[in-house]
Amino acid sequence: MKRVALITGGSRGIGFGIAKHLAQNGFDLAVNGVREEKAVADALLELRNAGTDVLYCQGDVSLTADRKKIIEHVKKHFGKLHVLVNNAGVAPKERKDILETSEESFDWLIATNLKSTYFLSQQVANWMIEQKKAETSFTSCIINISSVSATAANVNRGEYCVSKAGISMVTQLFAVRLGEYDIPVYEVRPGVIDTDMTAGVKEKYDKLIGEGLTVQKRWGYPDDVGKAVSALALGNFPYSTGQVIMIDGGLTLSRF
Repeated sequence: MKRVALITGGSRGIGFGIAKHLAQNGFDLAVNGVREEKAVADALLELRNAGTDVLYCQGDVSLTADRKKIIEHVKKHFGKLHVLVNNAGVAPKERKDILETSEESFDWLIATNLKSTYFLSQQVANWMIEQKKAETSFTSCIINISSVSATAANVNRGEYCVSKAGISMVTQLFAVRLGEYDIPVYEVRPGVIDTDMTAGVKEKYDKLIGEGLTVQKRWGYPDDVGKAVSALALGNFPYSTGQVIMIDGGLTLSRF
């Protein structure tokens, strides 16, 4: 019987890269996004062509009612969930110095990136525990997508850095809490990844990467993140709960 994975923000960018690898590795998928299903039809078709059952769960993960609706949709369609990938995230609508950041921007970004990860993990963790109690052979995990910005300060998008640092602690908290149920929780920390989120700074990072910003002199791709997430989801790191997997081409290595 195929295992089921839910990927938030799974119809584009890093989330779609993750979804493709999970589909290729035999998972059925629940893909969440804020856009209408017809707007992501091509992405869903590509996933289904890999031979997987794909359920689209439209909803805004920053909203309590939508998070509940997403999980109920998964329960009704699949009746089970083995892997949660908290990937959905946004960047500030305007990059502003931390001396000028608005509360509106902070609240919106924290709700979307951090609050959603905390409370969706809470909701899914309780369901995973129920499934584990009902079937001792049931295996599951939670994978949180953060960023090198969890530890690298950028004063022009402080609220984003705070949200990613928070996700790092959410990972540790849930790893500790779910240890007794043998439900590992992981953090995947991408660096400079070529997506629509970074399209506006492509020229800047082309130059920086060429000058040695990263040890591996290229952009990262959603495919790079997808490979790491699928390895975790498949259970290849069963004794590594709470750990951080860096997907940054050596960006954060300490160098002389």
